[in-house]
Amino acid sequence: MQAQLLDSMDLERERGITIKAKSVALHYPFEGKNYNLNLIDTPGHVDFTYEVSRSLAACEGAILLVDATQGVQAQTVANTLLALDAHLDIVPVINKVDSPNAQIEETILEMTNSLGVKAEEVLQISAKTGQGVQELIDEVIRRVSPPESEPGRPLRALIFDSVYDSYRGVVIYVRLEDGSIRQGQDIRLLSLNQVHHVEEVGVFTPKRVPVGELKAGEVGYIIAGIKQIRDVRVGDTVTTEGDTVEALPGFREPKPMVFCGIYPTNDQDFTELKKALEKLSLNDSGFTWEPETSEALGFGYRCGFLGLLHMEIVQQRLERDMDVDVIQTAPNVTYEVVRRARGSQPEVLRVDNPAKLPDDGEIEEFREPICRLKLITPTDSIGDVMKLCLDRRGQFVSQEYISPIRVILTYDIPFAEIIFDFYDKMKSITRGYGTMDYQVLGYQPDNLVRLRILVAGEEVDALSIVCHRDQGEYKGRRMIQILRKEIPRHLFEVALQAAIGGRVIARETIKAVGKNVTAKCYGGDISRKRKLLEKQKEGKKKMKNVGSVEIPQKAFLSVLSVERE
Repeated sequence: MQAQLLDSMDLERERGITIKAKSVALHYPFEGKNYNLNLIDTPGHVDFTYEVSRSLAACEGAILLVDATQGVQAQTVANTLLALDAHLDIVPVINKVDSPNAQIEETILEMTNSLGVKAEEVLQISAKTGQGVQELIDEVIRRVSPPESEPGRPLRALIFDSVYDSYRGVVIYVRLEDGSIRQGQDIRLLSLNQVHHVEEVGVFTPKRVPVGELKAGEVGYIIAGIKQIRDVRVGDTVTTEGDTVEALPGFREPKPMVFCGIYPTNDQDFTELKKALEKLSLNDSGFTWEPETSEALGFGYRCGFLGLLHMEIVQQRLERDMDVDVIQTAPNVTYEVVRRARGSQPEVLRVDNPAKLPDDGEIEEFREPICRLKLITPTDSIGDVMKLCLDRRGQFVSQEYISPIRVILTYDIPFAEIIFDFYDKMKSITRGYGTMDYQVLGYQPDNLVRLRILVAGEEVDALSIVCHRDQGEYKGRRMIQILRKEIPRHLFEVALQAAIGGRVIARETIKAVGKNVTAKCYGGDISRKRKLLEKQKEGKKKMKNVGSVEIPQKAFLSVLSVERE
């Protein structure tokens, strides 16, 4: 027995969050009948909304759990709307009612105002002591409609998740809509039209337990000797070989919104990093990666994430689970650029790396992603939170009170402005009581520029960033001031410049290391000293032309702090 049994990852236990959805089959006797309940524990954080939407597609109902000590949070509202859009039966529940800090009446009021549930339908439980848990399961059976299926129909099953097992290959998680499946059958995956032989079917208890057959309405797993996880698409439909069926409505593929470069600290670890990324991507369909090279950092990978927490989790798993030391470049979002028409039609490019942007003269329009940001905050912090949003170029949309002491603020804000330290600052302003949730709406044109950093006249691609023109000079000046402290002095003078287009907007100079070449001269004519100094001057001039400036990795990491100010 161990606490947090379903949150099996060390990171999940340490942070107290759920990262990966888990499924459990439960046999439960109620009023003389034996019921089979299939439960999925999903994450709540906005970065893992994809896990939630996949799970909702496989369910008939949802238990809406609200913490009595914290009240309704921003992601609670977002996930409730997802459940309503999926036409699920909702069972509202308040947890931690045994806590001395529980605010039961206020939480019920917030739920009725923001989620539209009826106060008398809200159940009160304590998962810690077990109070009210049995009543909750009874209510789930009463309120949630059982799955409907006509007997005799051919097999149709929805793939809602998949994991990779080193010994068995890909394990497919399915929810059966129609028909049944048993060991020894041949199945076909509709989207890729591939046929596989079923080696094992089973259910989760929560460990995998083989069973003879899965029937319509049940949730379980299929092992069919599939070697590549890319051969299994989440949201695809499984049917038996020879049957022609209509595909089940799936769900959209997750689109990475935050990108950064990940490089090994040691060049020799490049192959190890590749193996580690391959292992991670097998069990995380929202994570993408592709090779890239940087003049400053060498060979590495451009990685895409669903959000900033997702990026942090992947980096920690690489370092802890895979034992690979990595350097991470500044995270950035995907931009859209309209390139000036070379033919009849202007070309629209999606750019996830500032170094890949076309020249400024070719850009007709620069667009950035805009997101709809919902913040739930105590009423005494409204002014400070609004100021934070306005400083980040946010546009006010609405304000709605869900209780006398809590309010929902809605803003449209550039996504790039919230991916760094926005969450930390908002938590600090609201003394930890504020919560946020966002949804990317689309792309909007703005006055954006690429800020280039030049060291000794050479552009350093890993330090390029995209920012608003109004902030360009401040950010450029701060970046080169930090670099001046971090780059060691050389035997020649090193110029650091920040430029927008062809215009240099800031400059700092690292002075050359002084060497007293006249120290060995004692006495004699002054012309001897002059001759040595002229020789040194010529040598430094030659060195400046052929010498290269080495930028330590510490300098790259310290420059990231500019983005967080």
